[in-house]
Amino acid sequence: MIDLSSNNAASQSLKVREFYLGRQPILDRNQALFGYELLFRNAPVGPANIDTSQLSATAAVVAHAAQLGMERTIGDAIGFVNVDADAILSDIFGFLPREKLVLEVSGAADLAPAVMARMSELVSHGFRFSLDEINAESAQLPTLLPMVEYIKLSMRDMPLDALVRLAPRLKQDGKKLVACKVENRDEFKTCLDLGCDYFQGYYFAKPVIMSGKKLSPSQMAVMELMTLVTSEADNAEIERAIKKDVSLALNLLRLVNTPAVGARQRIDSLSQAVHILGRRQLQRWLQIILYAEPGKRGHSMTPLLMLATTRGRLLELLATKLRPAHRHVADIAFTVGIMSLMDTLFGIPMKEILAQIPMGDEVGEALLFRGGFFGDLLKLAECIERLEDMDTRILPALAELAISTEELVELEMSAFEWSDNVVRYAL
Repeated sequence: MIDLSSNNAASQSLKVREFYLGRQPILDRNQALFGYELLFRNAPVGPANIDTSQLSATAAVVAHAAQLGMERTIGDAIGFVNVDADAILSDIFGFLPREKLVLEVSGAADLAPAVMARMSELVSHGFRFSLDEINAESAQLPTLLPMVEYIKLSMRDMPLDALVRLAPRLKQDGKKLVACKVENRDEFKTCLDLGCDYFQGYYFAKPVIMSGKKLSPSQMAVMELMTLVTSEADNAEIERAIKKDVSLALNLLRLVNTPAVGARQRIDSLSQAVHILGRRQLQRWLQIILYAEPGKRGHSMTPLLMLATTRGRLLELLATKLRPAHRHVADIAFTVGIMSLMDTLFGIPMKEILAQIPMGDEVGEALLFRGGFFGDLLKLAECIERLEDMDTRILPALAELAISTEELVELEMSAFEWSDNVVRYAL
């Protein structure tokens, strides 16, 4: 019997010093966040420090995820992690919280009997599996299906008529279907009609700007309040504006009474709340709360909200590392990061947003043209999120900024953790 709680020598010997981390959101039928597929990549800066005769690169990735902590990486969501035969046969899973994890195997590969037996053992210990690249004609599929809870259906790799035939059969067997590589609204609608439970793809990772979208009354109130804060209106005027929106007032009082703010006594008045929070934190909170779905604050975990808060914090951490003596530079970097998705949020050109909210020239240059110091940080963050152009864009940018990939990973983890806490406490 294999001891799943043990820390074996092969796992201890793994040292993955440098890699890129990506997270692609997986949404439910209401487009609320359900999970993330964790996308780890070794940085192409020399050979990875892995002995593949002991454990595969995939297992090394899992080991590092465990070291960093799944809570820091995915928060309250579920993590989908790709594994291969070597990883399945290892003891690496003893590090990971099985209730937070789905192990993703490829149905395109022939799995040896020992691998199938190990999967069955892991299932008996509470681990869950997802099947990717399903092959409906595979002889091993009848044995494999009872062990998997999720099945991924690719909009790119399978003809629509095949999807139409396969989806009802899988649903009848009680499988949860994850539509992946969904790239536009029509494909999303098709997958909904097929009965898919969850959705993943570029369409959700970087939402399309939809024309004609209008700000809700609540979002308008936040925008007006942000204008007051950035134009240095007095506290009394800000307090009057907050009182116009009951939801804003309640959320502000809730925020200042959380551990994140650290007030020494309970705060019951808006006047005290505005004073304690301060202008910088008030502006930051307003920028974040814009992304919370109107009417669902406190229960909103939209991918756009998570992406915006994580991006804002990452830019702030990068700026702090690069210019530690200038606190205002980090503040500007946070604003650039979190405002960079507002055109997507509202379906309004960035130029119009900047006309409504007074911002400095450096912010405008970064948001409109990706120019200047803050524009460089924003471009780097966008490339990292897409895991694109590693050799031609990401690595040269890191070299120019004198930041190692290892340092970048630590900053990303801190940004993920901060973003999760913000969503948990501030909204």
